[in-house]
Amino acid sequence: MSDTLTLPAETRAKTGKGASRSLRREGRVPVVVYGGGAEPLAVHVEAKELVRQLNTGKFFDSAIEIVVDGQTIKTTPKDVAFHPVSDRPLHADFLRA
Repeated sequence: MSDTLTLPAETRAKTGKGASRSLRREGRVPVVVYGGGAEPLAVHVEAKELVRQLNTGKFFDSAIEIVVDGQTIKTTPKDVAFHPVSDRPLHADFLRA
């Protein structure tokens, strides 16, 4: 891991296809944080901030600190799903470090 990036997030009340689509219309990207012996955490992040960090060129080689409700979760990026035509991020998965 070369750097540590910070990604502000908010918790999601609803999960599923409909809730994710409405988040995307609002300029948000659904994110799930897995692992660490804890329950998966469903959050959403600002799409512009995620794209900005993806364009740094070191996103997948960095440790990502996801800040949710004042709590910092150290993670590593696992996968980002992109729209096949527009290349917008549709969903992201992170693993707890």
